[in-house]
Amino acid sequence: MMAAEDTRKRGLGRGLSALLGDEPADKGGAMAPAAGPVGPITTLPVELMQPSPYQPRKHFDDEAFATLVESVRDKGVLQPILVRRDPKDERRYEIVAGERRWRAAQQARLHEIPVVVREMNDRDTLEVALVENLQREDLTPLEEAEAYRRLMNEFGHTQEVLAKAVGKSRSHVANMMRLLSLPASVQRMLDEREISAGHARSLINAENPEELAKEIRRRGLNVRQTEDLSRKTKPAEDKKMTAAAARPDPNISALEHDLAEAIGLKVTVQAKSSGKGTMTIHFDSPEQLDDVIARLKDEDLS
Repeated sequence: MMAAEDTRKRGLGRGLSALLGDEPADKGGAMAPAAGPVGPITTLPVELMQPSPYQPRKHFDDEAFATLVESVRDKGVLQPILVRRDPKDERRYEIVAGERRWRAAQQARLHEIPVVVREMNDRDTLEVALVENLQREDLTPLEEAEAYRRLMNEFGHTQEVLAKAVGKSRSHVANMMRLLSLPASVQRMLDEREISAGHARSLINAENPEELAKEIRRRGLNVRQTEDLSRKTKPAEDKKMTAAAARPDPNISALEHDLAEAIGLKVTVQAKSSGKGTMTIHFDSPEQLDDVIARLKDEDLS
């Protein structure tokens, strides 16, 4: 138990560290995808390989896969797939990254394909499988969101680290993870492509996302129309806050001005009739946010 906790505390796991380039590349110059000795590129019979139980992707795009099969049939598998020895059978191999290429090779009736064999434990295998799929952008929105969630919860990675690893913005990672807060029925509609990720994001704060999702499907609404519909059906408390914001309180305005002067950033305060409310600090870059956090920690506000 302690070993697992220590690994989480190190921030970058060994697998993700290698994918980010924090470990040496192999002799061929490729970025090392996980901890363990790097094997040379070799070939293995396709029948000795099998998919990994840690594969995050559940859906394969038929059209894109058919295109890949034709490419493999014409040119072969150009990029080696990453495998490790099957923990349950030393004579066989488990695919860590490259399952689509392996499947395409089978469809193209290839008998052997190039591979790199690596020594990896279960933890590294899962981590690399998740990040490799995210980098290739061939996951569904929910598979992508779930991959981010697992990498954060099980490996202790931050949104900043994940954004760097997959070439996305931190806000993109955060917005995708918010999809997991939607009801199961709405997630199912997204998975079955009855609504898009843009539709789904518009429903996150809606009062009744399930009914709105059905309305989107029935009327064939686009994302802009969905956003308008979602705003019209905001919870009553949200509508009260919106109405209050339309009539600014001079005392609140003065407070916003004083706070903005103190921290150098725009501040918005929304007060409810109950005396509760929210304060929002607007920033334009991660550096501005880091500066505010540092100043708050130092209690340096005047």
